[in-house]
Amino acid sequence: MGPRPSDAAAAPPEFVRLAAHPLRWRLLTELGGGDFRVRELVERVGEPQNLVSYHLRLLRDGGLVTARRSSFDGRDSYYRLDLERCAEALAASGAALHPALCQAPSAPRRPLVRVRARRVAVLFVCTGNSARSPIAEALLRHRTAGRVTAASAGTRPKPQVHPHAVRVLLESFGIDLSGRPTQQVDDLVGRRFDHVITLCDRAREVCPEFGSRRVHWSMADPGTPGDTGPSGYAAFQRAAADVDARIRYLMPVLNTPENVARSEP
Repeated sequence: MGPRPSDAAAAPPEFVRLAAHPLRWRLLTELGGGDFRVRELVERVGEPQNLVSYHLRLLRDGGLVTARRSSFDGRDSYYRLDLERCAEALAASGAALHPALCQAPSAPRRPLVRVRARRVAVLFVCTGNSARSPIAEALLRHRTAGRVTAASAGTRPKPQVHPHAVRVLLESFGIDLSGRPTQQVDDLVGRRFDHVITLCDRAREVCPEFGSRRVHWSMADPGTPGDTGPSGYAAFQRAAADVDARIRYLMPVLNTPENVARSEP
């Protein structure tokens, strides 16, 4: 009989220990569909708020979930699943089980199905339609090579797309948004969208209903007043990288049979 492994070697990886708890797994899967406030998670999982908050804290301490103050109501916080961190943790967990299961984490690159009748349509909404939402629209169109109908609008659109948004898309992704007009979300009511994604906490509260799947990504506005110098541009670089990561993880969701079927007559 061989030597008995040490308790440390036999212990499961941290990701497994965290995710294996039924309530924490439920919270992770709920956050996989978008960002939520505590009270919304309480409603979704049907457990007391103090218990949900306790397990959210454990997930935050483990680096799988992050939180940011709502820009609409500072008493609220939006919780977000860190998909990049989860991908890394899954890869590390596989390696701990067997070396052959070690795979470098990477964002999904599953190609989108070319729908027979109508392409999947996605609308991105923020307040000014000058930074977050046009960046998301441009990156989704870029990442899917135009196989998805992408649009963006604002609840209170500004006169034009922020110059830093134009610059970061051109420098980092080769996308030229110069001259692109902003638009009012109310003008799109009546159009059919399969997904409506709000990127602004304020916009989430007032975005009209489109009869489609609603998802919220709680993101800070990189174009807040005073962000006109180099530090302001850095905020746009961070925002564009964050949106791009979200877009890459959104693509397999758009390619699920449920969404493809919804886009057919």
